Amino acid sequence: MTTALSRAGDRRISPVFAGIVAIAAVTGWATWTGFAAQPGLAVFLFVTAAWIVSLCLHEYAHARTALHSGDISIGAKGYLTLNPLKYTHALLSVVLPVLFVIMGGIGLPGGAVFIERGRIRGRWRHSLISAAGPLTNVLFAAVCTAPFWLHALDGVPRDFRYALAFLALLQVTAAILNFLPVPGLDGYGVIEPWLSNGIKRQVEPIAPFGLLIVFALLWVPSVNRAFFDVIYTLLSALGVDGAFSDCGYYLYRFWTETPQVCSVIP
Repeated sequence: MTTALSRAGDRRISPVFAGIVAIAAVTGWATWTGFAAQPGLAVFLFVTAAWIVSLCLHEYAHARTALHSGDISIGAKGYLTLNPLKYTHALLSVVLPVLFVIMGGIGLPGGAVFIERGRIRGRWRHSLISAAGPLTNVLFAAVCTAPFWLHALDGVPRDFRYALAFLALLQVTAAILNFLPVPGLDGYGVIEPWLSNGIKRQVEPIAPFGLLIVFALLWVPSVNRAFFDVIYTLLSALGVDGAFSDCGYYLYRFWTETPQVCSVIP
């Protein structure tokens, strides 16, 4: 009986996650209705809460896939509760990704679920576990951009469009960056099972710094410009005007001045 109750508790949705979802819902409503006295603050809270929700789902996807691939220790670690406080590196999982969003409008989750790889057999399973997280961002991006590519924006308030476009940009950047074959990112985790032991040993020292190296490169103007050219091209293909996501970012940074053009875009 105790074991059964423990297993049920291991998979019960955390009140912390439920609270974050509630914040996203309330501030999303405030953004939609214009109820908030400070629209930028409502957008900031809505996008941040929704972004953290996507981080939780990203890590949950890793954990759930690992569970079904053979790592039965996942539940006891609390990863299946969607509680961001249960991750092995709260700094990499929540704090740094939110800072990246604030500083540069870049969505970059950090891998923080500890998986006992020795319990898992088969290279395809290891690759799928690593791919599960960024595939969640792909799905989240599809949901955020659906009103745009379905041409269902009639009646959607301007500020909510901006917020949704910016959130979509974050999900697209998260998916692309995480699929990069850089040690420490999920893309490397996808190909790692297929590499020789010699190559693995050579790149192992880089893994703890992969996330920071990528972020540092994105501060190089030419790299940043090329990267966002790709992002805006993808968003445009999904029906999202780059001006919308830019205005969403300006609104998100409510402590800075929003360009006048964002007030006249229909």
